[in-house]
Amino acid sequence: MIPVTLGNSDHSLVIPRGTREITVSLRLFAVEDMRTARRYLRSIDREFPLDDSLFFPVGKHSDPAGLADFFARVASGADAGVMSEAGMPGLADPGNIVAAEAHRRNIRVVPLTGPSSVMLALVASGLNGQSFAFHGYLPVDGQGRQRALRELEKRSAGGQTQIFMETPFRNGKMLEDILSVCRPATRLCIAADITLESEEIVTRTVAGWRDSIPGLDRRPAVYLLLA
Repeated sequence: MIPVTLGNSDHSLVIPRGTREITVSLRLFAVEDMRTARRYLRSIDREFPLDDSLFFPVGKHSDPAGLADFFARVASGADAGVMSEAGMPGLADPGNIVAAEAHRRNIRVVPLTGPSSVMLALVASGLNGQSFAFHGYLPVDGQGRQRALRELEKRSAGGQTQIFMETPFRNGKMLEDILSVCRPATRLCIAADITLESEEIVTRTVAGWRDSIPGLDRRPAVYLLLA
């Protein structure tokens, strides 16, 4: 399970050398996005032999049966890597499909060390790291998103940090709904551009955010709530 950078951060600063060395030794990959994977491999090794490598796309609706050729090569002795578009495969990413099928086939799954926006946001938030839940992306429609936010705030009242994400172009709507739906005293951490030079990780009450609304347009962000 191969971690990649979160955006265009310097891989030498956020990806351990050992992880990079293992990554460039592989020639067989299951990837969320082929272009991103190929670009990342060339970023850590300008001479990486892309033409000699095989890439199998994996999406959230992928059927493990479609990976028969991939696993046949692994069963024949080839080491393989699973790559997300950003961060750790399997977290807010369909890499778990590959890992689950590997376990079913009694194939060893090895997680390599690297950045996870979810975990980095949590440890920097100051919110409860002993009990937390990650919900991925909330509903796209406004009413569904607001219902989900009310439910997450209710759950957080028991002391469990609630973590979720949004696509960068919908951050404005997400923040607008959080500030209108959640109670003033509820704590909200917004972690944007994690590991990038423009990184901002700030925790305030909802009331505090209402007085200082951040600019999140086109910036990847993770949100954490605790009532």
